[in-house]
Amino acid sequence: MTTNRRSFLKTGAAFGAALAAPSLIPGRAGAAGEIEVGVLFSQTGGLSIVEKSLADATLMAIEEINAAGGVNGMTIKPVVEDGASDPKTFNEKASKLVLRDRVPSVFACYTSASRKAVLPVFERRNNMLFYPTYYEGFECSKNVVYTGAVPNQQLSNFIPWMINTLGKKKIFIVGSNYIYPREMAKVSKILIEQNGGEWVADEYLELGHSEWGAMVSKIKASGCDAVLSNVVGDSVIAFYREFRNQGISQEDIPICATVTSEIEIAAMGAEYAAGSYTSFPYFQAIDSEENRSFIERYRAYTGNPNAVTHHAMESSYFQVYLWKQAVEAAGEASPDAIRETIGGQTFDAPNGKVMVDPENLHTYLTPRIAQWGEDGQGTIIEAYDEPVEPLPYVAYGETPENLFCTTDGLDSAKL
Repeated sequence: MTTNRRSFLKTGAAFGAALAAPSLIPGRAGAAGEIEVGVLFSQTGGLSIVEKSLADATLMAIEEINAAGGVNGMTIKPVVEDGASDPKTFNEKASKLVLRDRVPSVFACYTSASRKAVLPVFERRNNMLFYPTYYEGFECSKNVVYTGAVPNQQLSNFIPWMINTLGKKKIFIVGSNYIYPREMAKVSKILIEQNGGEWVADEYLELGHSEWGAMVSKIKASGCDAVLSNVVGDSVIAFYREFRNQGISQEDIPICATVTSEIEIAAMGAEYAAGSYTSFPYFQAIDSEENRSFIERYRAYTGNPNAVTHHAMESSYFQVYLWKQAVEAAGEASPDAIRETIGGQTFDAPNGKVMVDPENLHTYLTPRIAQWGEDGQGTIIEAYDEPVEPLPYVAYGETPENLFCTTDGLDSAKL
């Protein structure tokens, strides 16, 4: 299966039309007229501050699809489980969904720790995981569709901008202590050095850590002129509040984040993040009819007129539609069928046109940078003109002309 990777908008549309199917054969799960799918996010624990919105966006998409006639007339039935902010629990719940409930696909996980915990379940049982979160790359699985940003869609624009536009050349890297922040730091160091900057420190605190006084004091004394933050979950709130409490100005030492979104800012209070920056493909501030409608529908669905939207939540939403299109194209909901038809699927998402790369099952997305304001919303100050090809191994030398992850699997000899 091949496609012109540089002109995916035309190719993706043609691909979807060519695979259109007149009827649907049910997958392995669900009663007659139903397709069961798993929905596995943290409803409790420290990560629920973010993950509840991912579950809500997933369920909203399912409700919309069902209201519009379902998947070729079949109703999607979600089987919802709570990962409880614990990788071990995620593994147990994924096993239940795949082995006992026998769902053919699961929409799941926020952190890389939880994704790594469930991945063996999907690979051993040949099931399909749809993963909506921006992540560190360095993964190539035929059992996962990755709809969040990879480092070349978040950092390849951000680091050069920090150094060349902001003029910040001495960067303190800080993160939560697990795979995502550490791998993002690895990519960041390469890009910092390539662009003539210097990383002055690379420090971590445990996921969920709330005492940031000593770390912020270390940042203050380091001589850095910017912070690259890969801090995750409710630790984000404690970090930003302590940053301001110690009197550090975002103008002097701005926090430039790969994780901080509208939802964390709403939780911490907008004043603590005002002046800082984040790089994401999606922000609530995107000025388009599609996005305004999305925000309105999400607020109506949650019953919260002040609910905020954010990147991982938006990916959670549109990946359900990509799954629907793949099932309809295949004519059945089995994992093998979905795997064959998901590559090349396109969708007009709230962030713009997206497409699943047929080679690596990651998603073309448009990089953007926003500065946070006193109102808790970002002002988009930098954006690419079109979606960027996902390169999950960019830190290891992967380029569009030299792919490491393809339909044949990972070419480990290139690492």
